[in-house]
Amino acid sequence: MRPRPRGPRRAIAALAALLLVIVAAPTAVGEDIAESKGFRKAVTLAGIRAHQAALQAIADANGGNRLASTGGYDDSAQYVYDMAQAAGYDVSFQEFEFQLVSDVTPPVFEQTAPTPTTYVDGVDYATMSYSGSGDNTAPLQAPSGSALGCSASDWAGFTPGNIALALRGSCTFRLKAENAVAAGASAVIVYNNIPGVINGTLGSPRYTHSVIGITQTLGQTLVAQMGSGPVTVHIKTETTAEIRSTRNVIAETPGGDPDNVVVVGAHLDSVSRGPGINDNGSGSGAILEVAEVYAAQGRVPRNKLRFIWFGAEELGLLGSNFYVANLSAADRDRIMAMLNFDMIGSPNYARFVYDGDGSATSPAGPPGSGFIEDVFVDYFNSQGLANEPTQFSGRSDYGPFIAVGIPAGGLFTGAEGVKTAAQAATYGGTAGVAYDPCYHLACDTYANVSLQALDEMSDAVAHAVLFMSRTKVDIAATASAALRTSGSPAQPDFDDHAPVSE
Repeated sequence: MRPRPRGPRRAIAALAALLLVIVAAPTAVGEDIAESKGFRKAVTLAGIRAHQAALQAIADANGGNRLASTGGYDDSAQYVYDMAQAAGYDVSFQEFEFQLVSDVTPPVFEQTAPTPTTYVDGVDYATMSYSGSGDNTAPLQAPSGSALGCSASDWAGFTPGNIALALRGSCTFRLKAENAVAAGASAVIVYNNIPGVINGTLGSPRYTHSVIGITQTLGQTLVAQMGSGPVTVHIKTETTAEIRSTRNVIAETPGGDPDNVVVVGAHLDSVSRGPGINDNGSGSGAILEVAEVYAAQGRVPRNKLRFIWFGAEELGLLGSNFYVANLSAADRDRIMAMLNFDMIGSPNYARFVYDGDGSATSPAGPPGSGFIEDVFVDYFNSQGLANEPTQFSGRSDYGPFIAVGIPAGGLFTGAEGVKTAAQAATYGGTAGVAYDPCYHLACDTYANVSLQALDEMSDAVAHAVLFMSRTKVDIAATASAALRTSGSPAQPDFDDHAPVSE
């Protein structure tokens, strides 16, 4: 395959690398895509929807969710295990332990003065994952420096005992909390920088203080009220931490070069608030369908395929972190690429491709990530489907892989970020509305999917898996051949799964 850029090449800088690609991979792009047509056709929307229906039924039978370490997740993992084993894969569970932090009692958030107001959990606010416990009534206080509160100096002059109110963005939720608490805050509130409530995570271990996320509208209202005088609020969270066990599901082809492994990953767990059928029954259902069709067609890969359904992603990429941390140096070197599919059926979707070479967004992935990006871009271009880069920031299960230098890439259709007018003109849908209005909520059900998006994106998944299973190219050596100079478009605010979330 000869990677093609979205924009013009930097001719001098890329010439040598381009020649390497042409020599190493003379096959025309059109031939690559034509050869995947039969495979793509066999990977059906109906097959993926059947897996999503099964996951919905599992959630319905287990309190409405598939949270890691619960019966809903265990049944989901067993379902995937059984289906992959029946298809002929070598399947195993990878067990691991983690700290689960959960609410013991429902959280409370209310304004006590000057206008007594009770706010609604899940609508106006949500407890941050890994929040500590606390029961505090105190005046609100914003940072004296940047509203973001990402620097200790932002909190200069903070009155000890007050409750901190910071704006989302630029740094992790945990760093904001740590800075505020170091300045004397008794509890911390982060308000959104886009419409909707924040469903974020502080990352393990459990934090020492109460931390909640609130909507942009409520945050702006509180800031305006504070401009007219003191605003006192009451926050109560009661959480507990316990050690739980859960598992990744790993299914690999019996054949294929074990020294050249392509990991195809998606997280299988949901949040506690809902069944998670777009997030991430879309990605996990799609790769299961791709795996089944690959086996049913009797394909023997040149490079070994390893499908992994990760557990506890919603709690901070715990399953993928555990998997990567337990690879030997030799095993890491054997992984030629990681393809990640987390949310590919968002109802108000856009077609995002992780910006592996970092030419439109920063940072870039490890060498080879740009090549993977080109596999997807070339496919979409061949089908006349608009697409755009999205930040390769490590906030989904590819994160631990790129952290150790493994090339990665994948697709995304958007989470709680808001669709722009330009994107609505390109992809359809509604501007000013989240890509997935049910992100991390109870309404993320079987009905919460764009069938068009899921169909189009799963075809791209199928093409990329087939191509990567058979390519002879040393993708890391050819990574710089597709340098792009296109400008950076407005980026969606990314799926906030990981502790690095803003």
